[in-house]
Amino acid sequence: MLSKATFKKHSLLMVAGCLVPLGLAPYDIWVIALLCLTFLYQQITTHKSEKIISLVVTFNLGAFLSGTSWVFVSINKYGFVPVPFALVATFIFCLFLAFLNSVPFIIWSRIPQNRVSSVLAFSSLWVLGEWLRSWFLTGFPWLLVGYSQSSTWLSGWATIGGVFWVSFISALIAACIWEIYLIRSKPNEVMLSFTLILFLAITGANLLHMNWTKQSGDILKVALIQPNIDQLQKWSLDSRNRILNQLSAQSSQYWDHDLIVWPEAAIPVIPQNANLFLSKIGRRARESSTTLITGIPTYNPSTQRYHNSALALGEKTGQYNKTKLVPFGEYVPMDNLLRGLIRFFDLPMSNFSRGKKHQDLLSAHGHKIASAICYEVVYPDLVADNAIGASLILTISNDAWFGDSLALPQHLQMAQMRSIELSKPIIRATNNGLSAIIDHKGRITSQLDPFISTELSGSIRPMSGQTPFAKFGSIPCIAFCSIVVMFLVFLKLRENF
Repeated sequence: MLSKATFKKHSLLMVAGCLVPLGLAPYDIWVIALLCLTFLYQQITTHKSEKIISLVVTFNLGAFLSGTSWVFVSINKYGFVPVPFALVATFIFCLFLAFLNSVPFIIWSRIPQNRVSSVLAFSSLWVLGEWLRSWFLTGFPWLLVGYSQSSTWLSGWATIGGVFWVSFISALIAACIWEIYLIRSKPNEVMLSFTLILFLAITGANLLHMNWTKQSGDILKVALIQPNIDQLQKWSLDSRNRILNQLSAQSSQYWDHDLIVWPEAAIPVIPQNANLFLSKIGRRARESSTTLITGIPTYNPSTQRYHNSALALGEKTGQYNKTKLVPFGEYVPMDNLLRGLIRFFDLPMSNFSRGKKHQDLLSAHGHKIASAICYEVVYPDLVADNAIGASLILTISNDAWFGDSLALPQHLQMAQMRSIELSKPIIRATNNGLSAIIDHKGRITSQLDPFISTELSGSIRPMSGQTPFAKFGSIPCIAFCSIVVMFLVFLKLRENF
């Protein structure tokens, strides 16, 4: 049974964790995210080491319960799971994420208990926790602390080490804030800590404003179509013709553009069953010297596999098949056992196969286009790999699965971070929002309101070249954090002998 003091500690940590999403979109109160981490650092440095893991799990659980609560919407409303079971499933999911993010802190007791070691260990272990849950069992790299700094000077560090490096610096600053409080009576040491924080901020600003890439060719005129098709109607046979006619009508005034983009699975039928429509649209695009890229489910007769694809028609043709699939949404793990048990395991188009790792880039008017379909854009290294040789990035999505939730602005914010990491512009076309055009510095130049059927016309400046992150990815950051932890453990072992 928990003592009153223990219950209070865990309650406060739960609340602190719940406040973390306020630092991310749509609130963007970035200082709150840092202060919440500061509180976590204070708690784990002032309590017994054997209890550390439970404290970190509690904090992370609060963050995921508040920041990924939209999972409930997907499971309940669109997965047809009754409310009680959907609540339980959401809680288990968040608890699992909280545990994964906390696992590295198991070794906290093996870290030397001094100011410098604690600060470095906290920052490194936090990042290793975020990295662990970003790949384990396909990964879920959502709600990374680094995203809270997307609109601050610290975001410039993403060009060097990606969002994980921004998370490291954020955790480092958060720990320093508490250490500054502890040494407030020592002006010299306080000044040294403030100097470090100032250095990180100013350097980040300089990195953000560096010209890592340069304009490549002519500016493209683009049109993004946001049809706002209800998710419950999208795969209905009765709605198919209405959807196709709507897409065609919404695009009719934009055939003078270089590129028209329809969102993920905009065409709710495989190409073999929409030959007439695709031929008509493709011919119109060719006659207008326009490239139209649409999301569409595809079927390969030779492999007998379905794919979630982006299909280019018109001036240039091509196809990209999604490689990072959403468990249960796009494929069912242990399909033979789970399929048919409940409606949640029989969602429309939940039998997709992964596309090949290396695929040809799409193109429009001489520009190479990297593709990221929906969930793929949250994986920094995947987008970086796909963007090799590309001058712009296209991400198409159907966020109707998330309803009117935090997922929509969070998803857009992660796309912004991808543009900062790679210094490449991004065009984002979604079914229900938030559709946007993002420049190579991560700034949204134009955006559509959610939950309306409309279009966005704008221009985009393709960029060539590579940032350090584009060349090396997250590996240097993860290697650095791992080396720091191993070195600190080594020092602790030396103390014991």
